[in-house]
Amino acid sequence: MRYMQRLLICLPLAVLISLPQAASGAWPLSVDGQNLPSLAPMLKKAMPAVVNISTKTKIEIAEHPLMRDPFFRHFFEIPNAPRQRESSSLGSGVIVDAAQGYIVTNNHVIDKADEILVTLHDGRQLNAKLVGSDPESDLAVIKVQPKNLQELPVADSAQLQVGDFVVAIGNPFGLGQTVTSGIISALGRSGLGIEGYEDFIQTDASINPGNSGGALVNLRGELIGINTAILAPSGGNVGIGFAIPSKMVSDIKDTLIAHGEVKRGLLGVNIQDMTPDLAQAFGLEESQGAVVTGIQPGSPAAKAGIEPGDIVTSINGRRIRNSMDVRNAVGMLQIGDEAKVEVVRKGESETFKAEIAAPKMVKEDGRKIHPKLAGTVLENTAPSEPVEGVRIEKIHTASYAFQAGLRPGDVLVMANRRPVRDLASLRDAAQGGGEQLLLNVQRGDGAFFLMLR
Repeated sequence: MRYMQRLLICLPLAVLISLPQAASGAWPLSVDGQNLPSLAPMLKKAMPAVVNISTKTKIEIAEHPLMRDPFFRHFFEIPNAPRQRESSSLGSGVIVDAAQGYIVTNNHVIDKADEILVTLHDGRQLNAKLVGSDPESDLAVIKVQPKNLQELPVADSAQLQVGDFVVAIGNPFGLGQTVTSGIISALGRSGLGIEGYEDFIQTDASINPGNSGGALVNLRGELIGINTAILAPSGGNVGIGFAIPSKMVSDIKDTLIAHGEVKRGLLGVNIQDMTPDLAQAFGLEESQGAVVTGIQPGSPAAKAGIEPGDIVTSINGRRIRNSMDVRNAVGMLQIGDEAKVEVVRKGESETFKAEIAAPKMVKEDGRKIHPKLAGTVLENTAPSEPVEGVRIEKIHTASYAFQAGLRPGDVLVMANRRPVRDLASLRDAAQGGGEQLLLNVQRGDGAFFLMLR
């Protein structure tokens, strides 16, 4: 009895919270007639909605051009070997629509995967296909056959508070479904450089490799976030994990299902964080908000009347604390959406309405421009640069374009004898030449023509 009394005294605070009274027999153990609190009933309902994901990806192996010469290989008796190798990865996912078979996971779990295999809680294995992905937020939606699935209800992450108890469910290190618990350590974490758009929930619930894409749930078994990253100087969990909040997950999930990608728009403002010194200079009591330092000509912000010196305090009712908040708020809007921007100008609060516009295309996969440019990443040159055209930002050494003579840093100034000003004009010129592509290439101080056949 003394041992059991010590056990009760040492129980963590998590088990002392108020839980709904279970039906008779729900608690298998009791002490002095008192039921022992347990998360088991909640997890029994939640865990079937969390799946394990394994992928297989074929990776092309770069090789020297001489290795492609049959005579060279024969002369040196080099056997023919496959130019591809296969890699695999493990992660987790959450069923969010059982009727349609939609599963949300991290983009990095399924990125470039040729095969996606989902293992359900009951042991069934299903092939999945990619519906859409968004690398900037590190979210993706995959789809499986919707048969006898169980989805996880979604809670409003805007209602979360630091100190709320949470449970992480996933597949760490490929061990199989695993549950860890903790609390919310912080909200609105950003500026970490993990993803393009960051508004993380920070938790001390153990998150490890393989947990990516798994569920962070509250004590009602509702999804409040998708586990995505850890801060691990030693390579293992140190109690600092991050999850994408359910509000962002739901918004991006709906867009990916509808369009397969997230088409982010442009507001057209240059901003910086508000600092105490700037707040004093602007005569403000608080040092929160984002200062508009510039307006892009012809942008939605310019048309709406926003000016340099304005201090952005909210966008569509969302409080703005710093420049990252502006980026996240605009990043969640689609082209054509209205942004209600509240600013402080000369000590007075004003509201402007701007319609988010499509940004100019600045970077593109070369394959989408012309088949002969497969393996390249192309980008527009900056207006300040002396040469106007399209630069080769990256190029795969095993690509045809590289073997033909193109190199990183080359600027394409003409295609099929038509001037190239940007990616749009390169696309138009490339489509007029059929399978061949005649390029005028600027490299350093020199220039040359190159025919891709």
